[in-house]
Amino acid sequence: MAVEADLARTDAGWSVEGLAPDAGGAEPVFVPPSLAQDAPAPYPPELAPERIAGVVRLELWIDEAGEVETATLVLGVHPLLDRAALHAAPSLRFTPATLDGQPVAVRLAFEYRFEAPTDVARAASQAPVTLRGLVRTKGNRRPIAGATLVSDIAPDAPVQTDVDGRFEARWPAGGQRVRVMAPGHKPGSFLEALQTREALEVVYGLEPLVINPYETVVRGDRERTEVSRVTLHDAELRDVPGTMGDPFRVIMLLPGVGSMLSGVAYPVVRGSQPAATGYFLDGIRVPILFHLFLGPAVIHPDFIDAIDFFPGSPPPRYGRLLGGAIEGRLTRPRDDRVHGSAYADLINAGFFLETPFKSTGTNVSVAGRYSYTPWLIALAANQLQDPPPPGRLNSKVVLDFWDYQLRVEQDVGEGKLRLFAFGSSDTFGTEAQDEFGETGLQSILFHRVDLRHRHPVGGGELELGVTWGLDRFAVTSSDPPDEATSIHIDQGTWAARVGYTRPLRQDVTLRLGGDADHKRAVVDFYEQTPDEQTDELAPVALATFLGAWAELVWQPTPKWSVVPGLRVDNYHLSPGIDRTAVEPRLSLRHQLTDTVVLKGSAGLFHQPPTSLISLPVVDVGSLFLGLQQGAQFSLGAEWKVLQGLDVGLDVYVNPLVRTIELTPFADEGLVDDPSPLPDPGDGSGIPDRDDLNLPDFSSRGLAYGMELLVRHPLGDNWFGWLSYTLQRSVRRTRFYRYDGDGNVRGESVSNLPFAFDQTHVLNLVLSYKFSNSVSLGGVLHFNTGRPEYGTLGTQTHRAGLDSSGRASWVKVDRDAVDRLPAFIRFDMRLSKSWVYETFSLEAYLDMLNVTISRETVSFEYDGGGGRPLSKKAVGLPIVLPILGLKGRY
Repeated sequence: MAVEADLARTDAGWSVEGLAPDAGGAEPVFVPPSLAQDAPAPYPPELAPERIAGVVRLELWIDEAGEVETATLVLGVHPLLDRAALHAAPSLRFTPATLDGQPVAVRLAFEYRFEAPTDVARAASQAPVTLRGLVRTKGNRRPIAGATLVSDIAPDAPVQTDVDGRFEARWPAGGQRVRVMAPGHKPGSFLEALQTREALEVVYGLEPLVINPYETVVRGDRERTEVSRVTLHDAELRDVPGTMGDPFRVIMLLPGVGSMLSGVAYPVVRGSQPAATGYFLDGIRVPILFHLFLGPAVIHPDFIDAIDFFPGSPPPRYGRLLGGAIEGRLTRPRDDRVHGSAYADLINAGFFLETPFKSTGTNVSVAGRYSYTPWLIALAANQLQDPPPPGRLNSKVVLDFWDYQLRVEQDVGEGKLRLFAFGSSDTFGTEAQDEFGETGLQSILFHRVDLRHRHPVGGGELELGVTWGLDRFAVTSSDPPDEATSIHIDQGTWAARVGYTRPLRQDVTLRLGGDADHKRAVVDFYEQTPDEQTDELAPVALATFLGAWAELVWQPTPKWSVVPGLRVDNYHLSPGIDRTAVEPRLSLRHQLTDTVVLKGSAGLFHQPPTSLISLPVVDVGSLFLGLQQGAQFSLGAEWKVLQGLDVGLDVYVNPLVRTIELTPFADEGLVDDPSPLPDPGDGSGIPDRDDLNLPDFSSRGLAYGMELLVRHPLGDNWFGWLSYTLQRSVRRTRFYRYDGDGNVRGESVSNLPFAFDQTHVLNLVLSYKFSNSVSLGGVLHFNTGRPEYGTLGTQTHRAGLDSSGRASWVKVDRDAVDRLPAFIRFDMRLSKSWVYETFSLEAYLDMLNVTISRETVSFEYDGGGGRPLSKKAVGLPIVLPILGLKGRY
């Protein structure tokens, strides 16, 4: 542990107080730092008429490398002189102080002496400009405000850059060396030949001490009124190990989040189905968030500025949800210059380009990604497959995705008009490579085009938006020569939304809005058999969802925030089905002390029936089954323990009054019920609603738990957090009773853990950026196992005896199953950045599951009937090593 000690000057040099001599009796030898590079502070020209002079005294904290880490004002003279000294001090460089030969950090008193300009100096200020230009950061080309430039032939006439990074110098003509210094950058030195009658135009680039440092960024985010919200920014989104640099995959490491399977990035939030959590992008609902379950999100990372995660009690603007909400906020368009990036890794390649048109107030951004995994998988599959028969080709494994985004933003008076289009496609399966091969492919595709306008109205801000969308789910298969099936489900969407925010008085703000969502689903069915061909196109669902919401943010005192809200939704499915849901909501926040906040929330929530993940037609086509209904209650506290360390604790109880989860593992008997579809042999084609013979999917349940988040936000070159979740989620479940021979002897109903229930989930995230622009981070993930229901394999068996008295495996009742083993993995990310004049490069290695840990998804029970019994864990170590290179311009 570091100890700070005082120094005393003696005749023999410096002595360190409080440190005992070593075993030989020798005193510790301390060598103080010495100035290696000066950083002059220019005299503010606006003070010249007042002729103010004096000495500004600072205290510097000099690190082990001899660089000024902090500068603190001890005694000032004038605010402008004090600011000039504090601005110049970080560019000072010293030889490191040493203690017994080892570099140590020290505190040092330092003075800047300011003298009023002489008449000669004032005359020089009227001389012609001989050098002007721009000082900017290498790589990102960002202007540097407050950089100091010093000429070796006019050292007493330094100049500083303005807020735009520009400067003008009136130095004598002739050859000279110009030294440029700025906090956070390595000093630059440039040779120039200046002329009296002509100003030389230059652009100086300074290399940053750390490329893209982990630094605290002050943002104008909206006021915090929600009870359960975690917001992530910048490197917290892109530099987290095991996430492939994708912002949305970071959600899997936050409190309240479980998983279906390690590496699969569909969150199980507070014990709900993944489809019960809504995904949004600047208010636009996104149907599918991730590529191919294991891949990145469907939005390019450079389009994402921040992510808001609401594990519970989301505000009323988020509707038709039984669980939480995840919203990605788009970056603000930059109007200073062209920006871009491009990357390639082992899975995919992508680009991002943004350009402003200042003359028209227009900004255009475009991005896209394409996966080339089919090429890599085909190479591996060809090596693993058995050679095909002579004259034949093996089927090709397909695992393909792409996405695109386009944004055009235009200034319109005092407001902004934005067009945002984005889409995604995923295809997986096998594809025949000759006329005799079999094909089996599934694909999920969507497109969205959104037009949004924001404008100040009546003392507030009005937002209007309209969205067109298309979702497609397709399954195709063929078995030559005369069998083929193709099913395409297309769901078209027209949606509109309106929102208005207005402060009514200093302590009251009103937020209200509404949304409409019209969906039409069509099924295109084709079937070929040896006897006939069937080709049918028919609409299967036509639905309209209408919603209105309002909330009032009331702060009766500076320490209290009370936010009552209400949402009303109408669900209409043609013909003749109408459902209405009224959802009151309330959240409270109380500033108990300067460092402690208490909070609580309550609300009702509804959602149409859900499948495991969101698929076209499910939310509208199944509406005749009714609505899911639940309540959410939570209490919590936030505590700022130390500078840069935040602690959050939440306790929640979510009664699930009615669930309709369309999954085969909801009830054990569901898999044995008759098929819900009519017999395809009767020639009925696409079934009508009345033709379906669906089992009763309705149930009820309860989710409750505790969430802890200890977080160090971006700053001091590192970030990280510890998240821990203690949770339980149960459902009212129908299951079988078995006898000793494994035969069903009856049924029971009980409250059993949800299929994806994980009692304990822990994540430790740490990432540090070193001074040589190397970043190293790790993630430690732990979760206890899910119930061994046979969701992905076989239900728990125990050793017993069959009717003949021989050793045998006996299937246990569902209320007596074991838990699968706990799982632990370690993820790692290592990156190195280089900066050039106008762009930067980053090479990175990101690996999910460095430990190659195998998560057990089931057990294989073998033996019996006279054979020895054996039990073998079944699982696959999901490992995602991503080696890539990214350039930024």
